Amino acid sequence: MDASKQKGKSLDILRIMEMIPHRYPFLLIDRLEDVIANESAVGIKNVTMNEYYFQGHFPGRPVVPGVIIIEAMAQTAAVLVVETLGPEAEGKLVYFMTINDARFRKLVGPGDTLHVHVRKLYNRRNIWKFRGEARVDGNLMAEATFAAMIVDELAP
Repeated sequence: MDASKQKGKSLDILRIMEMIPHRYPFLLIDRLEDVIANESAVGIKNVTMNEYYFQGHFPGRPVVPGVIIIEAMAQTAAVLVVETLGPEAEGKLVYFMTINDARFRKLVGPGDTLHVHVRKLYNRRNIWKFRGEARVDGNLMAEATFAAMIVDELAP
């Protein structure tokens, strides 16, 4: 983010839970920082040894699965969409449509604080496209471009 830009708002876990329907064990962001409606946001995930996926991924060398990092990007983007659209969008579902150019650069594990940067590329009606980057201590760990559709309820 450009240092000359004003910082956006922060959202805690309770506010995030009002905005998106995800819950434990699949709510993957702890808070959002620098939320600028219709533009960008940074999701924060504090990775602990207690994460459910470390039981099998991998015993003796816990590594956050890449799909979990991509899902954290999507959840950060979903909160940004709700913040952009306003209260009438709270609780709506956001479905992945595409994931492109996903790259996993370094391993993420217990003790890391993942900063999930998402930036809106465009939206048309209920379709939104984003660029996401996951960083630990400023180092790029993973990146992807993805699109999602916001809907009122689960499809049968």
